[in-house]
Amino acid sequence: MLLRQDRYRSYTPPYLLYSLLGASLLLNLYMVMTRPAPDADAEAVIAELSPEVAEGEQSLQERSAAAERMTTTELLGGGGEWQVMQGDVTRTLAQTFEDNLQQGAETMTATYGRLFMWDFNLRRDIQKNDTVSVLWRPLDDGGVEVDSAWLGSAKKGHTVKIYRYKAPGERYHSFWYPDGTEVPLRLQAGPIEDYEQITSLYRDARKNHQGMDFKTEVGTPVFSPKAGTVTRVNWQTSANGNCVEVRFADGTLARFLHLDEVTVKAGQHVKAGESVATSGNTGRSSGPHLHYELGRNGKTLDPLDYHGTLRLQLDTAAMKGFRKEVNRIDRMMGVSSDDVEG
Repeated sequence: MLLRQDRYRSYTPPYLLYSLLGASLLLNLYMVMTRPAPDADAEAVIAELSPEVAEGEQSLQERSAAAERMTTTELLGGGGEWQVMQGDVTRTLAQTFEDNLQQGAETMTATYGRLFMWDFNLRRDIQKNDTVSVLWRPLDDGGVEVDSAWLGSAKKGHTVKIYRYKAPGERYHSFWYPDGTEVPLRLQAGPIEDYEQITSLYRDARKNHQGMDFKTEVGTPVFSPKAGTVTRVNWQTSANGNCVEVRFADGTLARFLHLDEVTVKAGQHVKAGESVATSGNTGRSSGPHLHYELGRNGKTLDPLDYHGTLRLQLDTAAMKGFRKEVNRIDRMMGVSSDDVEG
């Protein structure tokens, strides 16, 4: 309930007003100091998702109405774990999650952003009153697991739907559009085959990030994408951890960081597709992953441009299992198969 200034009468004792203001200041200071800090990946994506959707500040009434439209509903039959969050983008995408999740808003913003970054410019394409829907659950480690994420986009003119699914024979789940096209792009002849997710790209908002990060288990084989010569290994291990540098025949320098085991030596010639190391979690690393970066003539190259990209497509047999998963998720999201757009 709003308190209007004209409700304060002339007989209000000044010391009472000062006491209320002092108590409010102390409460806000406590909340700021005790608020947990977001992790590095969350900060990177949040920075990409924080531009103003509409100019100026919203009134308190507008934000209250938006909060009433945004609800987080715990589902029956999911052990109280799976939840659906649905609502409208009000000011920013990051603010939308922050206003309507009691915990995990930063992580959810980062996770949601990584799903839509492949086909959306997250600064320009998401608009006020776009609709957001997520089927998710919190994890014991403080992370979140997302089974499906939807974006009702005014710019696209329809609702874009993404589903989590583990294709037959694959080590990890991935995310797919309803027609069976994989959402994230893959490098052609990349340095690693088995990975859970690409968590950072070149030129992400995070400062000084000069490559791509592949989240994967420690010990996953790492390959040299092209033939070349190993120029050095294990330099600046405090930051890079175990690391390998290979110069390709075209002069491009490839660096592989945070490795577990290095299997080549400086001066050694390697063939295209030859193993040079296994992935790890060494040096300044926030979790098990491979950091892969490229440079030539003193300039950093974007691996997506250098390698070229491809997208996987589910075959007929895999599509049968995928459709069952889509129908299951749609029911949890509260829609029927006839309602699905893609």
